[in-house]
Amino acid sequence: MEVHAVNVYASHVGRWNDERPRRTITKRGQASGPIILPVSTAGEGQGYVKAALEFIGILPDILPDIKSTVGLSNVSNGTPEELRGILNRTYMVMLGRHGQYSVIADALDKELMSLNKGETPQIVDLIYRVMDGEDVDLSPLSQKERDYVKTTKVLTGEVLYSHAWLEV
Repeated sequence: MEVHAVNVYASHVGRWNDERPRRTITKRGQASGPIILPVSTAGEGQGYVKAALEFIGILPDILPDIKSTVGLSNVSNGTPEELRGILNRTYMVMLGRHGQYSVIADALDKELMSLNKGETPQIVDLIYRVMDGEDVDLSPLSQKERDYVKTTKVLTGEVLYSHAWLEV
């Protein structure tokens, strides 16, 4: 089956909660995936980010042979440059856990490429533990590991987004 799914309408961006993804599927191409909206969008962004994860998780049930892809940097659009990498890397791992087939990403981000190649399983495991609701003790963790825990909490909506989330 060839499909292309979008959630942008002529008049607005579709809300995942009240407009079912099945309404957004049209026959156009071979890849499908939600349009990822920025996490920094006035509170709504976190809801969209979380809903996109859920959609990626159910996509195989809707379209079993579909290959999903998303523009990864959309999640960090509008955030300070120094925060974009950690958001993109964390979200890539989260999407992958939900079955994301591919992402459009910064191939020059060495840490992102390392995560993608499975070279840092301890970081992936840490992100998964937070996704599973574990209350991870930050005290024994390195600064880098703390940043991944805090970023996962922002992307899951457990902690409200602000440009200072890593400093708290």
